[in-house]
Amino acid sequence: MSCYNAEHNCKDFKTGKFKFELKVDGVKKTTLFERNDSIEIETFEGKTDTSSIRWVSDCEYVLQKIHPKNRAEKNAISMKILTTSKKSYTFEFGMVGSDKKQRGTVEKISE
Repeated sequence: MSCYNAEHNCKDFKTGKFKFELKVDGVKKTTLFERNDSIEIETFEGKTDTSSIRWVSDCEYVLQKIHPKNRAEKNAISMKILTTSKKSYTFEFGMVGSDKKQRGTVEKISE
């Protein structure tokens, strides 16, 4: 446990343009997304998807794809911002109702 309070300026990340990088089988994959208060538009490997956002609190929200292409995409994803810094945040995410969670870091690239 650390002896300082983690920053939680979640409101700074409710809107803007963001970048999320993840290694898949040793290859870095990048997702770009833009978010306003109720919609998130994500581009990954040349494909664009739109999800609705339902804010549960300043630091938690649920993403639901607007036009799911298969059964897996119909599942909502729970997102929880754990810590923030000036230009990035660390978050935990997983399917709603599942105990299996993953973590990542998102960088804010513009307002």
